[in-house]
Amino acid sequence: MTLFGTAGIRGPVTEVSPSLALSVGQAAGDSGETFVIGRDGRETGPALAAAMEAGLESAGADVRRVGAVPTPALAFASQGRRGVMLTASHNPPADNGIKLFVDGVEYDSDAERTIDDRVASDDSRLAPWDEWGDSERLAVLEGYRSAVDRYVHEQFADRSRDDHLGEVSASDPLSGLRIAVDCGNGVGALATPQVLERLGATVVAVNASVDGHFPGRESKPTPETLSEFTAFLGSGEFDLGLAHDGDADRLVVLGPDGDVIHEDTILAVVAAHYTAASDADDPVVVTTPNASARIDERVREAGGRVERVRLGSLHEGIARERSRGTPDTELAFAAEPWKHIHTAFGGWIDGVVSAAVVAALVAAAGDTETLREPVTERPYRKVSVECPDPAKADAMATLETTLPEAFPEAAVETEYGVRLEFADASWLLVRPSGTEPYVRLYAESDAVDELVADARTVIEAAVEDRR
Repeated sequence: MTLFGTAGIRGPVTEVSPSLALSVGQAAGDSGETFVIGRDGRETGPALAAAMEAGLESAGADVRRVGAVPTPALAFASQGRRGVMLTASHNPPADNGIKLFVDGVEYDSDAERTIDDRVASDDSRLAPWDEWGDSERLAVLEGYRSAVDRYVHEQFADRSRDDHLGEVSASDPLSGLRIAVDCGNGVGALATPQVLERLGATVVAVNASVDGHFPGRESKPTPETLSEFTAFLGSGEFDLGLAHDGDADRLVVLGPDGDVIHEDTILAVVAAHYTAASDADDPVVVTTPNASARIDERVREAGGRVERVRLGSLHEGIARERSRGTPDTELAFAAEPWKHIHTAFGGWIDGVVSAAVVAALVAAAGDTETLREPVTERPYRKVSVECPDPAKADAMATLETTLPEAFPEAAVETEYGVRLEFADASWLLVRPSGTEPYVRLYAESDAVDELVADARTVIEAAVEDRR
C-alpha cells in the first residue's frame, strides 16, 4: 500500500475521505504526543479535520485545532510537536490531502512508510479508554505573521553584503513598494497581504476571500490561470505582483507589466541573496535536478555551492547536507521551482516568507528588472515523451548509457534521472514521471530547440527498444 506521494497524501475526496483521515490519525497518534491540526479553505476540510482529530485522540495523542491557515503557518505551529495539514494545495476543489509534520519538517520517507504499514495492517491502535487524548482550540496566525515580520526585518537590517542591492528602510523594508497579491481564494489571504503591509508596502489583494470552490481562478497559479491578474497588473499601478496556490506554500512572481518571472530566476535571486548574506565559509543551497544552471551560476558568484536532491525531498536534502557538512558549512537555502525553504526561519516550504523576501529584494534593487539583471536567462523547454509505466525503468537504464554517448562533452549525473551539464551552462535532465506514462525532458540552452531535438531522438529510441 502506498498512500504518500511527493507531497503527502493527495487525491479526490472519495479517496482522501473521513474514514482515511481517521485511519491515518490512529496510525500517526501516540500517547504523550501533541498534534496541531490545520486545514485549507476546502469545503471538505472541517469533516476531515474532525475525523483526523478523532483518530489522533483515540490513539492517545492530544490535539490543538488551529482552523483554516496557510500550510506554512501550520508547519510553524508544529515546532516542538507534531502537525497535520489537510490540504490538496493547488489541486481542484474536489480533491483533498494530508501532510504530516514533526518539529516544523514534513515527515520523511521512513516515517511515511510507518504510517502506510499501520494503515494497511488495519490495526486500530486504540489507546486504553482512560488514556485517550484531549483537544482545544489554538490561535497561531498572529504569532506566525509576527514571526515572518521579525524575520524579514532581521534579514534586511544590513544590506551591505549584497553589492547589487540598494539600501532599504530598517523599520519599513517595503516602504514605497506597491504590490498586488492574487490569493486565489486560498488561505494565503490570511497572511501574505497582512505581512506585506506590516513591512511597509501598499497592498491590493484580489481573490482574497477564502472559498473552497476557488471561484476567482484555478488554485494552481500559472500564466494561463493568472491571465486576469496579468491584465490587472498591466494598468501600471504596481511595482510587483505575487500569486499563491490554495495553501500558500507556492509563490509565483510577476513583474509590473504582468509577465510571470521565470521560477528559476526567482530561485537564483533568492539563493544568491542568502549565499551572500552568509558568514559561513561554505554556504550550501539545496535544489532539485530540474532546476536551472542559472542558480549554480549565481550561487557560485556569491561564494557558495549547489547540491541537488530528488524532487519533493528538499527536507531530506537538507538533512543529508547537514550530516555531511563541516563547522564551516551552512545550509543557506533550499528550493525547487515555486517552492522555497528559508532555512534560517524554519524547515518547511513557505510561500508567505518567500513573498516578503522577494518583495524586500525588489525594494532594495529598485525594480524587478534591476533585480533580474545579474541572472543569465537562457531559453527553457519541458517536453514529455510517451513511455508505458512498465518500460520506464529499463528505458532509464538504457539512457544512462546512450545519452552520455550522444553528448560526450557533457558532465553526467545519474542519481536522480540523467542530468547532463555543458561547459556553456546549458543542461538537460531526463527523468520518469511518477504519475503519468511519460519520460520528462527538461532543457535549457541558447540553442534549446536543437538540444531538445537531439535528446528526444535518443529518448524515443530507448523507449522503443523497451516497449
